[in-house]
Amino acid sequence: MTPTATTPFHAPAALPFTALAEREWLLDCHCAGPVTDLLKNQGWDVVSDLNSNVHCSSPDQRVYVGFLPESPAAARGELWHISVKGTGGTAAWHQSFGPDTPAQAVAGFLAALISSPSRYCTCI
Repeated sequence: MTPTATTPFHAPAALPFTALAEREWLLDCHCAGPVTDLLKNQGWDVVSDLNSNVHCSSPDQRVYVGFLPESPAAARGELWHISVKGTGGTAAWHQSFGPDTPAQAVAGFLAALISSPSRYCTCI
């Protein structure tokens, strides 16, 4: 059915998923645990330094994840650092998350990255 100017719009009376309306959203987990647990289970190297920073490397060494609470970047609001290298070893892209981003959200981002079967987007 193609919407037209004569097609009436009927807003739903309630959210389609009751559980969604009643759930509690991620608000507070600011430790490295959810991320390091995920990455360790995927065979990543996970190392803590003397400053309580955590450094993680993918098995192919092309993805770096840093939980850097004691770095100068953390003072500027960048707690999590994720960087990906291209096949030639050059920087491809990076992402950072601040201290207000729950660790479970960072873990979800990384789980999506890890589960992607190809470097290519299907829309290309």
